[in-house]
Amino acid sequence: RTVLITSGVLPGAAIVAGSAGRWIGNLRARAEDVTLPSPAAGETAPALPEGLEGRVDGITPLRITNADFYRVDTRLDVPVVDSNGWSLTVDGDVENELEISFDELLDMPMVERDITLTCVSNSVGGKYVGGARWLGVPLQDVLDRAGVGSQADQILSTDFDGMTISTPLDLATDGREALIAVGMNGEQLPREHGFPVRMVIPGLYGFISATKWLTKLTLTTYAEQEAYWTKKGWGTDTPIKPSTRIDTPRVLSTVTGDELVVGGVAWAQNDGGVTKVQVQVDGGAWMDAEIGADVNNVYWRQWFLVVKGLKSGNHRVAARCIDGSGGTQTAARAEPFPEGASGIHTVQFTVG
Repeated sequence: RTVLITSGVLPGAAIVAGSAGRWIGNLRARAEDVTLPSPAAGETAPALPEGLEGRVDGITPLRITNADFYRVDTRLDVPVVDSNGWSLTVDGDVENELEISFDELLDMPMVERDITLTCVSNSVGGKYVGGARWLGVPLQDVLDRAGVGSQADQILSTDFDGMTISTPLDLATDGREALIAVGMNGEQLPREHGFPVRMVIPGLYGFISATKWLTKLTLTTYAEQEAYWTKKGWGTDTPIKPSTRIDTPRVLSTVTGDELVVGGVAWAQNDGGVTKVQVQVDGGAWMDAEIGADVNNVYWRQWFLVVKGLKSGNHRVAARCIDGSGGTQTAARAEPFPEGASGIHTVQFTVG
């Protein structure tokens, strides 16, 4: 398998056409034919606050629509999985093996959560990150029903085509509200994003948490079984790193006037959320930006700063975040492989 990103392919990757075991569905397989249940009492997410997109041109919306949400896949086609024939198997080191049909899953108590997802292939300042509202069954509820054995340290999740992803059991069950998701932004889960069922785990890169077209959860150990990305040398215990992205001004753009609006998004899901964003212009002092509404600790925050008095010519702006523990986003540069990129996003631009 190789990774296909809808707006490009990872460097050095060769796309493999076709895939074995494609599961063609009937009319029920269409996401639009599924009626989603409401969240359980008290589990509806609060109304999303007003975002800064109405005030700052070019800033990323607080919530990304299903159509615009980034997509990183290991296949060229979009699977059509029959929800009538779908079931979730839970096996391995468990007291009770489970086989849960789609209708049975929909009958379980649902929760609604706002969560930002990030792909480990996302470079500093990259676009493979997005915030959305998810509806699903808490993963912990399913694990409790199965009864996890004492030896397991890994959840090995499998999609309909046999693709495997490993999730550290301790991180999946540490209270971060991992979901077996069936809905996205108030709609049925789109096929492109895993219909009928996918995993969503806040604060973990997608390659260890975000299995689409989910069919099986196996409780096992890293010593016994290796997932697809583990075999290729990627990390296994990789929480998302705090990061800040500049959306405006654009790279190598030309701006006019005596005021520059710098804006973007920042996230720090494993460190108490984003509490502050700072901006630096031309290597000067770091300045505190205005930050948008705090949705929750596992959701990104918008930010902006108005910079005045820039002279004509070339300039450089940088941005970083401060997390809830008081830590400052690292400036140390790291590539996405094997545990996610880090560093400070900088943008060069010209005042005309």
